Amino acid sequence: MLKAAFKKNDGKAKWLIGIFSVVVFGAIVALSRIKLNVDLGFDVHVFAKTNAVINSIVAILLVAALVAVKQKKYALHKKLMLGAMILSIVFLVSYICHHLLSGDTKYGGEGAIRYIYYFILITHIFLAAIILPFILFTAYRGLIAEWPQHRKLAKITWPIWFYVSVTGVLVYLMISPYYS
Repeated sequence: MLKAAFKKNDGKAKWLIGIFSVVVFGAIVALSRIKLNVDLGFDVHVFAKTNAVINSIVAILLVAALVAVKQKKYALHKKLMLGAMILSIVFLVSYICHHLLSGDTKYGGEGAIRYIYYFILITHIFLAAIILPFILFTAYRGLIAEWPQHRKLAKITWPIWFYVSVTGVLVYLMISPYYS
């Protein structure tokens, strides 16, 4: 097992994780209602494509990190998970840019595919909204070397984070034909 990277301070960690999670959630909700009318000279949907690529890479990193930890390659697991977290921050910035610059896109599919799309979209949005504090608490438990608590949280966090990453790509693939 790895040594702790940080000293344990649950009170401070809970406050920081809680505040950060609320601020990020609030910013996304608030910014989803704003559209900037700025001509950047390029198709702003490049941000959506970037988001899909980032989500794909995060999903791959999550699988690789799971394999690494199962093989007891803890240092590699840590690097892969930190990489997934950093890419998720880049995703968040790109996501905000896309929605600020492009606004909403209406899905144009019809029939059963429309219901499938909305099921994927709604579950993706709901789980994306709740996953951040889970990711941060799971990482915190790992970084302070509280392995039983880290594993317990990771059993909840990993599948949700993976689902959010994969469905993010599916949502992009299904909505991108309707970008104008």
